[in-house]
Amino acid sequence: MKLLENPLLDALNSALSIEEDSCQIIGRVESYSCKMAGTDKKLFKSLNQEPGASDLQALSPPQSVISQSPGAHYGRSFSSDNEEQPLCDVINRKTLYYLIATLNASFYPDYDFSNAKSHEFSKEPSLRWVVDTINSNLYAVSGETFNSLKSQLWPAMDTEIGLQDCDIYSYNPDLESDPYGEEGNIWSFNYFFYNKKLKRILFFTCRAKSLASGGSDSGVQDMDDMDAYNMDDVY
Repeated sequence: MKLLENPLLDALNSALSIEEDSCQIIGRVESYSCKMAGTDKKLFKSLNQEPGASDLQALSPPQSVISQSPGAHYGRSFSSDNEEQPLCDVINRKTLYYLIATLNASFYPDYDFSNAKSHEFSKEPSLRWVVDTINSNLYAVSGETFNSLKSQLWPAMDTEIGLQDCDIYSYNPDLESDPYGEEGNIWSFNYFFYNKKLKRILFFTCRAKSLASGGSDSGVQDMDDMDAYNMDDVY
């Protein structure tokens, strides 16, 4: 995976470092080309050589379904004799590789996700739900500071990746595998916006951390770098 340079995303990432009275938001949006480098080829080969691995692997239910009906089955399918069967989303090994390789590139060298499994990921069925969830989380912590940023954030992401044309995945690991699993973390999210036609992934990772757990050196970033990108709020 190759990190693609984008000055607009760099400015957004500076603005996504926000400190309020009791907590701090640290977020970043990164664009990656789905082009294999040397280490990527090794990872893809190892995924293909896993014993008993099929091309299609099961994902966990999407976060939108879990939040609405924690005990419900997700979706349904029909057997040849028309009996309903439980159904979950699946992912092929190449797309799973893209997600894992993106995590490795984004969190390098502090974390290695090469052993991540498909059940740690979900496919989100609705762009609208993902947008609303991200907006709600960020506004709950930073209020009007995020409102000033929101009109820049989503148009910039749309320009980079074409949001309506993306499959959206999330990474939802257990506490042991979570890069944001340390004490004081209030919430976090990791979303992958995958545009197959562009062969590109836009990765949006963010967390909110309580300052009572140890504080931070970062303060609120000013928005001067964003002035040249004053777009209408389409989200």
